[in-house]
Amino acid sequence: MSHSEDDMRTFAALPPAQGRAFARTWWGQAWLKALEDTALDTAQLKAGRRLARAGAVGAVSVLPGRITAVVEDRGGATHRSDVLLQCLNEDEWDAFLTMAAERAGHIAALLDRDMPPHLVEDASASGVELLPGIGDLEPRCDCDAWDHCAHTAALSYQLARLLDQDPFVLLLLRGRGERALLDELQVRSTARTEPQAPREGREAEAEGVDAAEAYASAIVLPPLPGPPPLPEEPGLPPSLDTETPPPAGTDVAALGFLGARAAAEAHRLLTEALSPGHEQRPAPPELTVPQDAVRLAAASPEQHIRARLAEVDGRGREGLTLAVHAWEYGGAAALDVLDEEWAPDGEVLARARAALDAAWDDDERPVLKAARGRWSTADGQAQLRLGRDGRWWPYRKQRGRWAPAGPAASDPASALGPF
Repeated sequence: MSHSEDDMRTFAALPPAQGRAFARTWWGQAWLKALEDTALDTAQLKAGRRLARAGAVGAVSVLPGRITAVVEDRGGATHRSDVLLQCLNEDEWDAFLTMAAERAGHIAALLDRDMPPHLVEDASASGVELLPGIGDLEPRCDCDAWDHCAHTAALSYQLARLLDQDPFVLLLLRGRGERALLDELQVRSTARTEPQAPREGREAEAEGVDAAEAYASAIVLPPLPGPPPLPEEPGLPPSLDTETPPPAGTDVAALGFLGARAAAEAHRLLTEALSPGHEQRPAPPELTVPQDAVRLAAASPEQHIRARLAEVDGRGREGLTLAVHAWEYGGAAALDVLDEEWAPDGEVLARARAALDAAWDDDERPVLKAARGRWSTADGQAQLRLGRDGRWWPYRKQRGRWAPAGPAASDPASALGPF
């Protein structure tokens, strides 16, 4: 069976994935969850992760309903491995394309190689399940394993990396290539915006609303204008350099700093507000006064301003430096992990231990000492902290104090890095 360029894509073999998670995006992680929930033999999953990390998966071909690659096992033998995923039927594609044509933000996100959760939710509401679930990933391998073997598991882990880079890979697996999908959406979007021709024998009715009717009704209002274009950078606050001297005790430099930071924050908020799908995201909690002091300190103010912020924050100069590092790695969430020591309950602790057990092979797993949501290496120089959102935060010992060492990761091995 031949395939067009649009309905088959081949990706070159990826380099080894030592020290990184296979999936960093939520949809890539959903793919791996479908694999791990389906496979019956966890030992084969671990062997597959080991092969994928070692770069044993060759070029990956993706076509409707199937991914395939040659995988080399640890003994040097090669195996043709496939993983099958059922394509959407014509009714499901029609429902998905109709939904997507009505929501331009979804397609804009895909073109940016993003798959926002509300796209998948809207598709599901239309009766279309884009992401695979339990039992949806069907293995085929010439090693004749009856379940997912190390070879199909390695292929699946490798595909998660490809999905991270391009969610159109998932849509191709479901049956439509990127070019065909975008062409169909263009046709549907054009059809929705073109005026309908009058039926034969009838004159076209005048468009619009009768003026008398419009003026008589207070609820008939013109449409809102479109949003203005986003400025390329924050505006400049007004100059405080005037002929009139400031009142006694006024810190002119501090006021200028606050004005500049307010402009920068306003630009950031406006950028977020104009991004696709912003209205679907929950509003973040308001910062506390100490948290806001850390946010301002992260902007590298003059030394005397930083000293005043340290007083507001209440951590002292060294404590504020650690807090600024945490903020730069993850904002308010990272500050909470820095400040809070909490004891996970039984269920959360069980999930954390399972994640730690799965993150490394048996011969690579570090010795970790657990204490109230924190796991420290045997030499006492590195630490993983579990956030309340389930992510792992790396810490390193510096001058006798634990210091933030990087952003959070869903995979503890990726967070801890070399140890």
